[in-house]
Amino acid sequence: MIKVKLIALTAMSFFFLMKKLLLSLLNDKSEMLKIKNLKKSFTNSKKEKFSIINIHEFSVNDCDQLAVSGESGSGKSTFLNLISGILRPDEGEILFGDTDIAKLPESRRDLFRARNIGYIFQTFNLLQAFTSLENVMLGMMFTGRTDKLRCIEALDKVGLSDRLNSKPSELSVGEQQRVAIARAIVNSPALLLADEPTANLDKKNSGIVIDLIKNLCHENKIILLLVSHEKEVVEEFKLQRYFSDINKSEVLQSN
Repeated sequence: MIKVKLIALTAMSFFFLMKKLLLSLLNDKSEMLKIKNLKKSFTNSKKEKFSIINIHEFSVNDCDQLAVSGESGSGKSTFLNLISGILRPDEGEILFGDTDIAKLPESRRDLFRARNIGYIFQTFNLLQAFTSLENVMLGMMFTGRTDKLRCIEALDKVGLSDRLNSKPSELSVGEQQRVAIARAIVNSPALLLADEPTANLDKKNSGIVIDLIKNLCHENKIILLLVSHEKEVVEEFKLQRYFSDINKSEVLQSN
């Protein structure tokens, strides 16, 4: 009888230990994107220097979906352009995993972005002479490879399998945004940046696009960092930050 009780107690101890270990693993998200002392300024036509970005510290954990809210012209687009490597900061670190994007030369930043970061632009940035499929394939070409079937699958994921050969002028605004989303995810990025992705959409399409972006990121374990000035969009996210709490630049100009 004593032996049976000891076995039962051992089993219970093992169960609680494994439960504690599992919970710690689930809660232990590593910081995939970490920014330190990031600064960026611009000079106007009068040779006056304006500070746009001044971020002491900012981080996003693995698999997070974070929405950052801020007024138009507050520097949100500049912020994303720095993270993606489109712009180079005056100072600071942009650590993505073990790579400091800020220290990479331009050609390596471009390649790193193509392979690791998806970007949904506010204005879609689709080539008007190209079909939906060609626009998505172009996004893949920057990685040094092309896979037509993969591009078709990306368009299918956003519900455009019947619009492969349509050019942007033949698509609705909502469909054009979905092409842009397919282009952003086709390379299986670890991080997806979304810059005001609903700015040109009506309320109905706005909701559809946000749900689509969130679901795709969840299904593919992609970190999502979205910026928007629209309260309704930001409220769709559990994780929210005010850009004014992140960016301490004293002078904010149009981004």
